[in-house]
Amino acid sequence: MATAQLTASSFSGRSLPSFEGLRPSTVRVSLVAPLRQGGLTLRSFRRLVVKAATVVAPKYTSIKPLGDRVLVKIKTVEEKTVGGILLPTTAQTKPQGGEVVAVGEGRTIGKNQVDISVKTGTQVVYSKYAGTEVEFNGLNHLILKEDDIVGILETDDVKDMKPLNDRVLIKVAEVEEKTAGGLLLTEATKEKPSIGTVIAVGPGLLDEEGNRKPLSVTPGSTVLYSKYAGNDFKGGDGSDYIALRASDVMAVLS
Repeated sequence: MATAQLTASSFSGRSLPSFEGLRPSTVRVSLVAPLRQGGLTLRSFRRLVVKAATVVAPKYTSIKPLGDRVLVKIKTVEEKTVGGILLPTTAQTKPQGGEVVAVGEGRTIGKNQVDISVKTGTQVVYSKYAGTEVEFNGLNHLILKEDDIVGILETDDVKDMKPLNDRVLIKVAEVEEKTAGGLLLTEATKEKPSIGTVIAVGPGLLDEEGNRKPLSVTPGSTVLYSKYAGNDFKGGDGSDYIALRASDVMAVLS
């Protein structure tokens, strides 16, 4: 059994640019692997820990996003279940929400200047893999484009989310518990549905003149959507919801 410890010092930084006040946080990779001919097995990656947020030095007291970018303070990761059970790091769900703390000046479309549609202090939900993580004043933040914000949270329940731009919020249909022949399905064999009811829609995308183009789907419609699109959420009532772009809605069912 061999253990390899790789830290940031293991990598040469001579070819990387240096920016005053910004320093990448430590990247630590811990590998535990048996020595075998023919390469490493899957056990090689049992303890892979990577922290890639950029740390802003304490001498800088503010961050001003540029253009259509937004600075969001990331919501703290839940460390316990609703029943009070402590969650290990591997089981903690990466948050997809936070509070807007700064916004850019907006963007120019044609001859029009379009401001950022979200304001500071607003609670938002964003795409799962969007933006760049920044550690600032000891807290985790995310700098992302406004278009990567899925919607605004007006309450603590995702069912009350207000979608932005061309996003659509859908309540996912319940999974079938039995086959057509009456056989009970196990969790492993239940197929994830791609049908649901539209709960709310965004105002639409901006055209070349800076005007909103309304979406073709409306609340209350039952729709068929692309199977691997969007961001999944669990509502306070235990129901599943998904937020996706209107272009990922393939058909209206009636």
